[in-house]
Amino acid sequence: MTDTAVPAPVPAAVPAAVPAPIPVPEVTPGTAGPPCAYARLRAEQPVAKAQLPNGETAWLLSRYEDARAAFADPRLVRPLLSAWPPVEGDDAPPPCLPTFLEMTGEHHERVRRVVLPLFGRGRLEFMRPRIRAIAQELIDTMTAAAPDRTADLVAAYVEPLPLRVLCETIGLPHEDRDRYLPHTLTLLSAAGLSMDEILAALYALQDYASELITRKEQEEGGDDDYIRLLLAESRRPGAELTRDDVVSFVVTMLMAGYKTNMQHTGNALLALLTHPGQLHRLRDHPAGIPTAVDELLRHVPLMNAINILVAEEDFTLHGQRIRAGDAVVPVPASANRDPEAFTDPDRLDLTRTPNPHIAFGHGPHACTGAHLTRMQLAIVIQVLLEELPGIELAEPAESLPWDETTPLRAPARLPVRW
Repeated sequence: MTDTAVPAPVPAAVPAAVPAPIPVPEVTPGTAGPPCAYARLRAEQPVAKAQLPNGETAWLLSRYEDARAAFADPRLVRPLLSAWPPVEGDDAPPPCLPTFLEMTGEHHERVRRVVLPLFGRGRLEFMRPRIRAIAQELIDTMTAAAPDRTADLVAAYVEPLPLRVLCETIGLPHEDRDRYLPHTLTLLSAAGLSMDEILAALYALQDYASELITRKEQEEGGDDDYIRLLLAESRRPGAELTRDDVVSFVVTMLMAGYKTNMQHTGNALLALLTHPGQLHRLRDHPAGIPTAVDELLRHVPLMNAINILVAEEDFTLHGQRIRAGDAVVPVPASANRDPEAFTDPDRLDLTRTPNPHIAFGHGPHACTGAHLTRMQLAIVIQVLLEELPGIELAEPAESLPWDETTPLRAPARLPVRW
């Protein structure tokens, strides 16, 4: 009898360990970002599962090509802020009206066809002299109150200007600011808030917008501001816009048009003041301001990591299996520093061209107010350099206090002298 070898049992395949989610990279205190950790993620882990401040997980996309593609990918949709993360069962709260960022499909296309022309370059030209007048008034007030030729640029110039521009453009009452601003500031911190807090702020803004529209409906005459124009459109037979869409427009502008512009303007001016050589060249050659504005938009992040998208189907990206229902977060702050897309990306170069940054996103949900933001920042810089050509920081940049209450950090003060 011949002995036969008995093959050893083959061990069952052990599934690969799923790595624990990483924390969302944090901005270095006292800076606007982007977080330094994104450089490593771009190189080693371009699709990384991370834990968001609210405890949910999401896939971070740190490379330029991936982030840009994600914004335009029909498989990725923006969830309602009032319904993400989803709550199942009878406890699920009623969703709020979608903002323009959250509208999808035919609804979004219909509304965008009506609203987008209002924010085109040509249509917005009426605001250029108004923005310049506001900037000039604020500079005159600041210098008149400063016999020692020193002032805080944030309090005197950076903070009041974006709100006044927003109010004049769309028809928001500036005198109502104590009613709507607290709720907009709450929502900018939504990633770290409970759903109850988010809903309370959203419902409050929605109620305010509806009340404001009712007031405008009842008023005789009045300026043809954007709210009135859209309201008139919603009443037209066969209109593509509804009254609820006008409410959503007001809420969207409140959420997107004030604090982010204010903080980015403060960061942009700090970047200029800490690069005096480039600032002086810009002062002497103001025709370069539009190019400089785009570089400031690329270099100083408008947002660090709060662009939530949700996958509607399974797909694989860089070897990572993204499942339907997963949250995906393209990070413009990281993408705009990707060396595969920008030469010497960490250097501020006010003459950089071309400059295909994605500070305003990309695709059908690209920021509606991009042209207004560019125009506003260009005028802010131009008026400042015309009126105060010798402006400089009055204190060391490293000693400045910072407002770090939202994902977009900004200097709380900008003490300057001229």
